[in-house]
Amino acid sequence: MTDFNQLLDKVRERGCGHLVLLDPDKGTPEELGKTGMRCQESGVDGLLMGGSLMAADGLDDYVSTLKKCCDLPVFLFPGGSYQLSKYADGLLFLSLLSGRNPQYLIGEQVIAAPRIKAMGLKTVATAYLLIESGATTSVGFISNTQPIPRDKADLAVAHALAAEMLGFTCIYLEAGSGARQCVPEKMIGAVRKHVDLPLIVGGGIRTPEEASACARAGADFIVTGTIIEETDDNNFLRQLTDSIHWK
Repeated sequence: MTDFNQLLDKVRERGCGHLVLLDPDKGTPEELGKTGMRCQESGVDGLLMGGSLMAADGLDDYVSTLKKCCDLPVFLFPGGSYQLSKYADGLLFLSLLSGRNPQYLIGEQVIAAPRIKAMGLKTVATAYLLIESGATTSVGFISNTQPIPRDKADLAVAHALAAEMLGFTCIYLEAGSGARQCVPEKMIGAVRKHVDLPLIVGGGIRTPEEASACARAGADFIVTGTIIEETDDNNFLRQLTDSIHWK
């Protein structure tokens, strides 16, 4: 198994890493397995597994099938305490720090912690910051939280600094699945300037140009999801990944 820090060391040599988010509600285990194979062939660095709703049952089946189909590390990106699997390489242990809803600040984490411990899952303490994207996103609606305004980079910096001081080990700037606009480069650069933690950026990234701009602004990982679901063009996926590996 590849842990998060090992993957981070690897991708920093390329400038930035590309993670693809797979939603169990968007396909069968076999279909997502095929997507995992496409990702590996196109140079993607790792996979995230999870979703806001996850009506599909059997996350173990999804993750284990994915691991059989490709050699990429698979990290859980849970939308709730029930989205856990012992077969994953690790877990982004998210706290929605930009919101003020205690359920997603600490409530779901307390419920999940004993199961995570029993499974022996490696966790990455991740401060999850939702950024305004021009539309109401699933995570914003489900969590009943307001995003950080996209023109308020200072608020994003303050939240990221608080996360670092609280002992978080990673920052995730999230515009949301299917967002109309991705996280602004100015905001990414401001957070990068003030915080030394690994920085993940996702949501609304649909072109190689947008991906490259976010990577060069200071992200350590770029996450794409919706655009991968909407196209089966392997050449596009390779171009997208190459634009993120900018060094």
